[in-house]
Amino acid sequence: MDFRDDARVTVALVSDTHGRVDARVADAVADCEIAVHGGDIGHAGVLQALAPRRGHVAAVRGNNDSPRRWPAEDHRVLEGLAQVVRLALPGGDLVVVHGDRFEPARRRHERLRRRFPDAQAVLYGHTHRLVIDRDAAPWVLNPGAAGHERTFGGPSCLILHAGRDAWHLEARRFGLADKRAVAVR
Repeated sequence: MDFRDDARVTVALVSDTHGRVDARVADAVADCEIAVHGGDIGHAGVLQALAPRRGHVAAVRGNNDSPRRWPAEDHRVLEGLAQVVRLALPGGDLVVVHGDRFEPARRRHERLRRRFPDAQAVLYGHTHRLVIDRDAAPWVLNPGAAGHERTFGGPSCLILHAGRDAWHLEARRFGLADKRAVAVR
């Protein structure tokens, strides 16, 4: 997807829904222009529930996104998911992967930076932990779990404001007390 000619875009970054999207995350995504999913989606209905204003949804396949875990009627969508997605945004590229392919965990950020040195940021899923690492280039980001499994403090997502001159991030974590899932399927 190429959005580099836009002056500014707002991108919702989510991951690890495992078939359920928290309703508050879905509301945050709806206000964005683009939605990006870092894998462990669960089924095609999740991607439909995450459709933002402009309708653009990009996603990668996670280690739990396999034919035996997805409904048969969704296998065509599953087969279309790549291992790596690169989005051209105003100000640079966002690369999306699922973090399980970058082990060991203690060296994951280093390995992601070496693998994608020309990106502005690398988004990964898998760990379910919200991480914003801007200590070096490219940024390494994990939006945490946007569903209800292993949320480590509540469902979360990141909102990226990508402009030609600067990128800004907004972390959103929603409390555990009001868990509501979007009806998908």
